[in-house]
Amino acid sequence: MIKTISWKNNKVVFIDQRVLPAAEKYVTCASYRQVIAAIKNLTVRGAPAIGVAAAFATALGALKLCDLTPDKYRQKFFAICEEINQARPTARNLTWALERMKKRFALVHDLPPRRITAELIKEAKCIYKEDIAINRKIGKNGARLIAHHDNILTHCNAGALATAGYGTALGVIRAAKAQGKKIHVYVDETRPVLQGARLTAWELKKEKIPFTLITDNMAGFLMSRRRIDKIIVGADRIAANGDTANKIGTYSLAVLAKEHGVPFYVAAPLSTIDVGIKSGEKIPIEERSTWEVTRVQGRSIAPKGTKVYNPAFDVTPENYITAIVTEQGILKKPYIAAVRRAHQGVKN
Repeated sequence: MIKTISWKNNKVVFIDQRVLPAAEKYVTCASYRQVIAAIKNLTVRGAPAIGVAAAFATALGALKLCDLTPDKYRQKFFAICEEINQARPTARNLTWALERMKKRFALVHDLPPRRITAELIKEAKCIYKEDIAINRKIGKNGARLIAHHDNILTHCNAGALATAGYGTALGVIRAAKAQGKKIHVYVDETRPVLQGARLTAWELKKEKIPFTLITDNMAGFLMSRRRIDKIIVGADRIAANGDTANKIGTYSLAVLAKEHGVPFYVAAPLSTIDVGIKSGEKIPIEERSTWEVTRVQGRSIAPKGTKVYNPAFDVTPENYITAIVTEQGILKKPYIAAVRRAHQGVKN
């Protein structure tokens, strides 16, 4: 299994996604601020992976608080959480993981500081392990949607690299393959950072799953030629009504899919669903650096001084989404009621 992120000797280790597929390199973070930097610079990316990274970052920060008084510990702990929370605004799992770490702190805050830290490390490790188990459930549930000889289009990377392991959208594809289904994957390159070309293609090659790489603007043509049977993408944040924020370009695919009668599926854990946001209009959209657009692999492709607009995500309205695959099953419209039932299932 691809080791996207791990906790080793009270440090956090990431595979460096910036240099894939040219090199398989690992980065070790000894402080929570180093993890924040890794989240911001895309060493680690993908909403579930960012959530696990946030939990581990909190645990790293707590390691430095063991000699403080209870009041100082509490003050520093919440300051660390707030700092981590600013790393990237769109991914719901980051905030979700921090909320969970805060809940754990509330339960153990009367313990001696070293015990509190031990409990926080334990909770972060639980979040990591649960993410992998949840992804496998998503894969199993979503595999029911995949038929023999399906041609499946993906966008960005929603595989093991975007999670603690196994993946969401690619988890569905992995599970379908494990069931013996012969499938083929079309991989959108996913400009501007090329997560499809660099990361999804790398994962599929490792898994020996047949794939073809295409540029983002070829997808509509393939749909018109009936060469795509289904589209499966991940998600960075899903509103209570099913509106879904995902990598820029996802909305265009969904519109094209509806026009051509191609089912469009979103695969994501319930932790990605933000029930506090009624619709996609309220989802914050991160804007990133101009150089991501003006350069490719460090080489300039645009005139110096070119003005750039670089939103990292777009929002696909729920009416373009055929179903949302979660660990609690396949959610269908109306999504507000389906999301409520799924969350009740978790609580029970």
